[in-house]
Amino acid sequence: MAHLDLSADVVTLTQQLVDIFSVSHEEEEIADAVESALRGLPHLTVTRRGHTIVARTDLGRGERVVIAGHIDTVPLNDNLPSRQEDGVLHGLGSCDMKGGDAVMLKLAADVTEPNRDLTFVFYEAEEVDSVHNGLRKLTESDPHLLEADFAILMEPSNAAVEAGCQGTLRVDVRTTGERSHSARSWKGVNAIHLAGPVLARLNDYVAREPEIDGLTYHEGLNATGIRGGVAGNVIPDECVVEVNFRFAPDRSEADAEAFVRDFFEGYDVTVTDLAAGALPGLDRPAAKAFVEAVGGEVAPKFGWTDVAQFTKLGIPAVNFGPGDPMFAHKQDEHVPIEHIERCERLLKDWLA
Repeated sequence: MAHLDLSADVVTLTQQLVDIFSVSHEEEEIADAVESALRGLPHLTVTRRGHTIVARTDLGRGERVVIAGHIDTVPLNDNLPSRQEDGVLHGLGSCDMKGGDAVMLKLAADVTEPNRDLTFVFYEAEEVDSVHNGLRKLTESDPHLLEADFAILMEPSNAAVEAGCQGTLRVDVRTTGERSHSARSWKGVNAIHLAGPVLARLNDYVAREPEIDGLTYHEGLNATGIRGGVAGNVIPDECVVEVNFRFAPDRSEADAEAFVRDFFEGYDVTVTDLAAGALPGLDRPAAKAFVEAVGGEVAPKFGWTDVAQFTKLGIPAVNFGPGDPMFAHKQDEHVPIEHIERCERLLKDWLA
């Protein structure tokens, strides 16, 4: 079993985590290592559900904070093992989000008398369909383990606070024609050709940019795939345009679906995935206190993150982690060492 040395510095610990292969659905080794390391800390109570590990203090403090991070990665892309170069740590998962996981482990090990009770959640399967998401499963199976006044998700955010997140909706927009031999194409109806107006509507789309809690979000409606065709000599009778709508958190799931169905009026629209966004919640006392403590300019989160899971539980949450999210999932995934160290320092100061 892989070993994690919690006495090591946070950068070395990040490298140890990165070098443990943990592509989604293959998190057993890293979950075992995290669980073993945390069970060696007497001030924490550790619970495991699948490959999700929860560690909690129970000091009777007046406030509880959840700090969470996923332990899985996207598939390998010739970017292991890790390496350090010019103040940057390279490797699969270094940015998304094992630098944040390392910060969590150091906090768990070093801050034994925090000024708030702490719950650390290291969860599986964030990079795949939400049905597998370990944090989502906890909200359903063990919501008491997530009870808190405030939550921090250690998603890469350039070591600054990114508030809320946008929702995401995926739909299939289907056109239907009639098959025929391509030598007698006029005897059929080409469904791929019928998809042209769908793409034209998308090309003419104008993004909405609402301001929420002083932050400007930017919606997006885009084709992300197209499929159709039967054979090289057959006029196709079906074509599907896959569309992703990233919607601002002031829209509900129902509002987002209604907008997309209205946008594609006249077409067969099938919803394939839908997750609500999360409002910034910067007016909540716990969020205000955290923002004041860590400083810097707060930005909106344009992607979807699991802060939305906490929103469903009524817990204000922000994204705050090392790494530039633009490098997540890239072959040259990396995280500035200074980001990892800054997140560790600011959180230790806040919790001590």
